[in-house]
Amino acid sequence: MPVGRFAPSPSGALHVGSLRTALVAWLAARSGGSRFLLRSEDLDPSGRPHHERSQQRDLRALGLGWDGAVVRQSERRELYDDAISQLVRAGLTYPCFCTRREIHEATQAPHGNEAGLAYPGTCRDLTNAQRRERAAAGRPPALRLRAGSPTVEVLDTLHGRHGAVVDDLVLRRNDGLPAYNLAVVVDDADQGVEEVVRGDDLLASTPRQVHLARLLGLTAPAYLHVPLVVGSDGTRLAKRHGSITLYDLLGAQMTPAQVRAILARSLGLAGRHERPSLSELATRLDRGALPREPWAWSLGSGTGRQNIGSRGSDLGDAL
Repeated sequence: MPVGRFAPSPSGALHVGSLRTALVAWLAARSGGSRFLLRSEDLDPSGRPHHERSQQRDLRALGLGWDGAVVRQSERRELYDDAISQLVRAGLTYPCFCTRREIHEATQAPHGNEAGLAYPGTCRDLTNAQRRERAAAGRPPALRLRAGSPTVEVLDTLHGRHGAVVDDLVLRRNDGLPAYNLAVVVDDADQGVEEVVRGDDLLASTPRQVHLARLLGLTAPAYLHVPLVVGSDGTRLAKRHGSITLYDLLGAQMTPAQVRAILARSLGLAGRHERPSLSELATRLDRGALPREPWAWSLGSGTGRQNIGSRGSDLGDAL
């Protein structure tokens, strides 16, 4: 079975949605006796070491151990710079001086985005004089890939085929940091990751990453995108939805095994009153049979109990 990984950003505590994805990633690797790697995607300056420590503590509490040392993106800038240099030498990049607002306005204008691109190519064909003028105005440029608008199709184990036109994505941000799409491609290839399990909010970015991997001469991994966990209002899970972190749930007198059982049940891997071990869950995992719809997590009105899932079951079923 393929080598897997979990790669959170240390920007806060892991909520139940992230823990659920981590569980699937761990089971996918361990079900075949493969390695499971942990990477801290800490390029963003908003990340904090104490969040990284708390995330690792929560993973260990659920029994989701990893192999080898934790890899940190902040310590791998040379790898990203080398990859960007390779694309620069191939003539596949250009500086982009656009602000987010300008990009938004350009894509909203009539016929401003005819090819369905996320970036309309505003800076793609600037002359050298125009670039000097913009640089002199004090705008630090980002560096974009000259993608050529290819249509790239990927095969997701759960969602099937997904194709998209690849736009001129950012490789290096205007603050000098490598962009996520570039860093994740380089990291997965360098670490020998063979299967990426992550939230399905990232499925739309996957054709970009596959295209980048091909340009860099790298082998793209297999992909399994897990549906997100949402609140009772159907929106992305957040603090307003109540107790959503392992710390919250342990403070409510739940045990890690109980939390793990709830997550397993939401994935169709455990019965209503079961509390299976991780090894049992690994034998039950069928990637293609995982739920394809979001899982709802909500606070029971007036009871202080969490209602879990679209079937109306609650935490008490797993206690």
